[in-house]
Amino acid sequence: MSDGYIRLIPTDVNWQPTLDAAAAAVAYVARLFSGPDDDVEHVDHEFYDKVTLIDAGENTTRITCSSCLAEIDMEWFYDLIEESSESFDNLDTTVPCCGAVVSLVALRYDWPVGFARFEVCAMNPTRAKYELDARELADVATLLGHPVTQILAHY
Repeated sequence: MSDGYIRLIPTDVNWQPTLDAAAAAVAYVARLFSGPDDDVEHVDHEFYDKVTLIDAGENTTRITCSSCLAEIDMEWFYDLIEESSESFDNLDTTVPCCGAVVSLVALRYDWPVGFARFEVCAMNPTRAKYELDARELADVATLLGHPVTQILAHY
């Protein structure tokens, strides 16, 4: 069985919160998943020096070009990620299908991925409603001081 993760990231790829705000968001998310069976294995935050891929793991199986709408081979994406060590100075890249320069953010992923310099990650959340709802996302955003989105991942 694969491990499940909820990865919460700012909507601005370069934005980072204060350490206190990050700690408050982690505590809040941990409370969302606390229960009699210790429903969450681990909640933490991570600051990255560069914009980093926040992937969906096994959930992402297809990418479509935002310029020509052709399907992009996943091997091309994996090679790009490996070459960059999952962090980027610039998110613009030349896609193999049509040669257009597009942002990695603009590519169409069958399962959402993100790019960020900060994340809150909850490992193995198992409550009845796996993902955070709109109110919970808004609460995390308030604690951090910036809007967030969630990436649901399995590895």
